[in-house]
Amino acid sequence: MQVSTRVNRRVLVAALVTATLGAVPGMAQAQKKYDQGATDTEIKIGNISPYSGPASSYGAVGKTAGAYFDKINAEGGINGRKIKFVSLDDGYNPAKMVEQARKLVEEDEVLLLFAPVGTPNNTAIHKYMNAKKVPQLFISSGAARWSDPKNFPWSMGWNPSYQVEGRIYGQHIVATKPNAKVAVLIQNDDFGKDYLKGLLEGLGDKAKTMVVSQITYETTDPTIDSQMVTLKASGADTFFNITTPKFSAMAIKKAAELGWKPAHYLVSTSNSVTAVLKQAGVENSLGVISATYTRDPVDPRWKDSKELADFNDFMKKFNATGDPKDAINVLGYSMAQTLAQVLKQAGDNLTRANIMKEAANLNMALPMLYPGVNIKTGADDFNPIQRMQMIQFNGTGYDLMGKVVGPD
Repeated sequence: MQVSTRVNRRVLVAALVTATLGAVPGMAQAQKKYDQGATDTEIKIGNISPYSGPASSYGAVGKTAGAYFDKINAEGGINGRKIKFVSLDDGYNPAKMVEQARKLVEEDEVLLLFAPVGTPNNTAIHKYMNAKKVPQLFISSGAARWSDPKNFPWSMGWNPSYQVEGRIYGQHIVATKPNAKVAVLIQNDDFGKDYLKGLLEGLGDKAKTMVVSQITYETTDPTIDSQMVTLKASGADTFFNITTPKFSAMAIKKAAELGWKPAHYLVSTSNSVTAVLKQAGVENSLGVISATYTRDPVDPRWKDSKELADFNDFMKKFNATGDPKDAINVLGYSMAQTLAQVLKQAGDNLTRANIMKEAANLNMALPMLYPGVNIKTGADDFNPIQRMQMIQFNGTGYDLMGKVVGPD
């Protein structure tokens, strides 16, 4: 009995030691951690896009991202989990955005909100998402306010900062046309104000004398004809066009109707050949100057590239109703790839805090980003894309203007 008792005690001690060691981090498989919206089999992602309304062309962002997640699911998911993508329409209306964000967070219980579209709309939910501590991740807007990890640690943009891009244009105008008379059409919200601030910074001390006219429009305006007439009457020989796609096409077309032929700078959010320039008329769009950070799918220089072939194959198989020539689809595709990387890095720790930690720990290239443009973030750097390439429309695609500019 004594020997048996000793043996039993040893077995018991060994079992306790094994159990204890198994609970020590690194001694056994890491424990899975989930917040609402994540399980062993599923990751629920929310999205809000303007499938209707004045910025409906940007609905392609949500649609294409959803198609990319379908591709991921068909290939087995991420770390064995399928993506459930819940995408709602807000009509590019801030009030509707608030309503849809509350639904996704409080009723659908998504893990995070991904690629919600638009500056005014995301501004409307900025404080709410941070109060709820739900990631407002890879916002489809270049507003400077999305890079404020100290005050808003749950919000991060994806697109290059409008302010930085505007500064690039201002510097280009000073360098190439130092005596320019600049007229500016501005969307009357933070989207427009950020671009304008950057432009004025780029023009520097010359801004006060070079800018001869500034005029705004509302996204609810039926036309911008009167604004264009006023801008032409200013005598400007350079036009900085801060508009979303629908209004960009209107502005280009109206300038042609008025016989106004200024040096025309068009913001990158609206430089799609298919969605904007062809809608305005190729002849009317000749010479438009912009900047890019993605490969335009209609640019002849990419026609034999593997990157474009893979993109076109994806569109054919998973997004057949989308136009593979529309550069906005490239955004949805690339943004979804960025989130996929974050989820891969997160592994089995699918808490909201860890999602933001991994989103702030990226250093990667994407196939449809412009060569030399990368995704890079840090704990105090919520600006994923900071490099751009200046371009000019030649009638079929864009010619390069210098080299990629921005930090390494």
